[in-house]
Amino acid sequence: MRAMLLDSPRTPLRLAELPAPEPAAGQLLLAVEACGVCRTDLHLVDGELPEPRLPIVPGHEIVGRVVALGAGVDSFAVGARVGVPWLGWTCGTCAFCTGGQENLCDAARFTGYQIHGGYAEYTVADARYCFPLPEGPAAAELAPLLCAGLIGYRALRLAGAARRIGLYGFGAAAHILAQVLVHEGRPFYAFTRPGDAAGQRFARELGAAWAGGADEAAPVPLDAALLFAPAGEHVPAALAQVSKGGTVVCAGIHMSDIPSFPYRILWGERVLRSVANLTREDGLDFLELIVRTPIRTSIRRFALEDANEALAALRGGRIEGAAVLVP
Repeated sequence: MRAMLLDSPRTPLRLAELPAPEPAAGQLLLAVEACGVCRTDLHLVDGELPEPRLPIVPGHEIVGRVVALGAGVDSFAVGARVGVPWLGWTCGTCAFCTGGQENLCDAARFTGYQIHGGYAEYTVADARYCFPLPEGPAAAELAPLLCAGLIGYRALRLAGAARRIGLYGFGAAAHILAQVLVHEGRPFYAFTRPGDAAGQRFARELGAAWAGGADEAAPVPLDAALLFAPAGEHVPAALAQVSKGGTVVCAGIHMSDIPSFPYRILWGERVLRSVANLTREDGLDFLELIVRTPIRTSIRRFALEDANEALAALRGGRIEGAAVLVP
């Protein structure tokens, strides 16, 4: 099979011919229909995530068809369409796993990081961590939901009942979450790279109450701000924009250092917190939500062998919505 391999950080992915994997007990063998290109993949390639398994096939927004079942799998049938997310395995026995916080498991393994992912024609995945997907939408349109959608949803849950919500970084996650917010009648305010007129136009097309640069102030105080851009300087900026009792959620797996800031912008019972991965419950809840919520993912398709081009476009802010590899 063809696959894109990362041999070492800060080097381009390499197109390789690899043996098709065999499903072990409890696993599914999948023919990859589409795999989203996530900013986490960019952090991996750029050497910003510690201790990846190398060489590794990246990719954790996988839509695939079940080709074969490993021993003991009875939750899916051959031919079923399934989604494979970032969380690929947990121990199931630690205090986090047994306490409903499997996303914090210290022994967790992640798709496209410690487990070969979806930048390939075939992959294997633990059936317990896969999600059933609907047949109607195109695979490329579903792929971004498996991380960008899920992480955006978890970030929103951590913001509680906030009504007026700021979205910093209007890319794959924010453009999906924006549609959820519009459907729920909650106004959102989009913060893009300064001068990004196209990104601000895109946000307004999706219903933004206001769109401007991350160096600007929203016209009203916010109840919460969700940070998808990996820029630490957005944290104090967002804290300064949320009302007393408001929440700032850092939704990325990696962020540049947060600069010092005066205590007064945190005071007033404002909350600063992070999102770490996701749980299977998040995935099931989100997939149930999108059945009731009309969501259109804006995507740009790339061939598998053009994965480096897709990553460069993402790094340069040239993707409106999400990039997706289609083998």
